[in-house]
Amino acid sequence: MSFADDNMFQSEVMANNVTEGYTGDITQNPVETFGGWFTSIHGYSSLIVCLFGIPTNIINITVLSRKDMRNPTNALLCWLAVSDLLTMMPYVPFVIHFYCAFDPSDSSPEKLTFSWVMYMLFLINFVATTHTISNWLGVSLAVFRYVQLRSTEKGTVAKRRLYSTIQKVIAVVYIGSTFLLIPNYMTNKIVEQKDEDNNTLYIMEDIKLGTNATRPIVLVNVLTYSIVTKLIPCILMTVFSGSLLISLNVRGRERRRRLSVTSTNFRRETRQAKTTRMLLVVIILFLLTEFPHGMLILISATVPDFYYRVYLPLGDLMDIIALINNAINFLLYCVMSTQFRTKFLQMYFNKKTSFKDMDRTQLTTSLNRTTMPSA
Repeated sequence: MSFADDNMFQSEVMANNVTEGYTGDITQNPVETFGGWFTSIHGYSSLIVCLFGIPTNIINITVLSRKDMRNPTNALLCWLAVSDLLTMMPYVPFVIHFYCAFDPSDSSPEKLTFSWVMYMLFLINFVATTHTISNWLGVSLAVFRYVQLRSTEKGTVAKRRLYSTIQKVIAVVYIGSTFLLIPNYMTNKIVEQKDEDNNTLYIMEDIKLGTNATRPIVLVNVLTYSIVTKLIPCILMTVFSGSLLISLNVRGRERRRRLSVTSTNFRRETRQAKTTRMLLVVIILFLLTEFPHGMLILISATVPDFYYRVYLPLGDLMDIIALINNAINFLLYCVMSTQFRTKFLQMYFNKKTSFKDMDRTQLTTSLNRTTMPSA
């Protein structure tokens, strides 16, 4: 879930005038031309994505947190929806003010007030945290599913222990991501500037990334952020996703060879494969969004002018890709999970299903075996 505003060094250029101090070649390249055009449509398009993603993530949370839906996989998906929701909600006032109420290229004092630029700074830091949380929850999802497929532990005690472990993992991810980014919270600063009419406006300080003037602490934070919150999670998700695919193929061949398999076991293994495929799609979307962003950050820190000429012009494009990724999981669950779809229709449209239908509509193969018993 990449977000151009989420990285700790994003200075949020508004059509070349929100940051200070760039003195390089100002001749536009094709990337900058495209970036300028996309910025002109970004405001309302991203607002539409947010207005779809916010309610659908609320639906995800309410469905996945139901007592009869509680299991380790759903717990991870539920808290992933929470981080997606927290990403999108504060973006709405930001995009309304900086892209809709004012033209993106406007640098007037009415637009760049201290309070609104302070809100931008808050958004940069807050969304950096929520995206880091999402990335490591994605890793946890891949690791857990791989371990679950290979586990031979049975029984109520084992299931309770597994559920408790997942809850602890989620807490560690949320708290650890916050502490991990504390140095980054202190990187961006707001500076005061005068316009041609001597009016005061406020902008994000230019960190001069990819130049000799880059502060060492900024460079360290940039490299740490790109590696620890982007590239390492992508590598781990790739490794465990590949292992899941191999495991699926092996299990599929074994299932076809076992002619004497019972119908109950056959249905259970089929549900397990469908669930794993759905989770793989979620993980692959993480990779398609986060790996390119991590590489762009890394290149920005090492290649002169890349930050100004490529990374910043693509900022709005990375924003909306991330927002779409935040919003799309609801559609994936509805299409690929019969149980999620059934529970959603029951909760929001009061649609009843028979016991027979519910028996074959499990989101995860371990639903009945990992649901926590009533107190």
